[in-house]
Amino acid sequence: MPSRLRPTSSVATDAILVGDPGRALTLAQELLEKPRMSNHARGLWGYSGRTPADAELTLQSTGMGGPSAALVLADLAELGVRRAVRIGTCAALDPTLRPGAQLLVTEAHAWGGPGTGEGEVVYPDPDLLERLRGELGTAARPGIVASLDTLHSGGGAAPVVAGDAADMQTAALLGRGRALGIALAAVLVVVESSVGEGFDEEELERVVKDAGRAAAAALSA
Repeated sequence: MPSRLRPTSSVATDAILVGDPGRALTLAQELLEKPRMSNHARGLWGYSGRTPADAELTLQSTGMGGPSAALVLADLAELGVRRAVRIGTCAALDPTLRPGAQLLVTEAHAWGGPGTGEGEVVYPDPDLLERLRGELGTAARPGIVASLDTLHSGGGAAPVVAGDAADMQTAALLGRGRALGIALAAVLVVVESSVGEGFDEEELERVVKDAGRAAAAALSA
């Protein structure tokens, strides 16, 4: 039995991973015909069911930060997940990235947090990346994400790191997925510009749903 998840129904071999439990519910309602809650332990809501294309799919929240995401992914591997797409949010580092933009992650740089050096570079599964690229089309631009322990210092300023955007989970998931034998790719939605401009929550939900439909199609290909 996994250490953190306590599944109450079967988990699919393909999964979409999100940090926020509420976003897992939103995508389950959008992508699954009859979603069943497959996990509620530790507040890590998960849902499983079939898509309109009759493909089995699980939507699973991973919590906040890389350590939580890596632990959840290990549990999912034990439950039989073999492919996954992360749909997350990020803060732009590139000033040309505007809130609402979608970033298809081509590589992730692991950082220990503000003031530390750049860590290992990890890559998505190439086949799943190409499937996701094909489904997203021109809606997403390829880019590099820097994954940190925290996105903001106590004063509210973003740390200075290299990459197009910063988040808290992608590098951990790609690295752990590789070790677990899970093919994994990621698409991120920019929710904050490089100068701190935010994004409307309703518009964010629309973009996340678009990304979710692309991810489900890529996994069913």
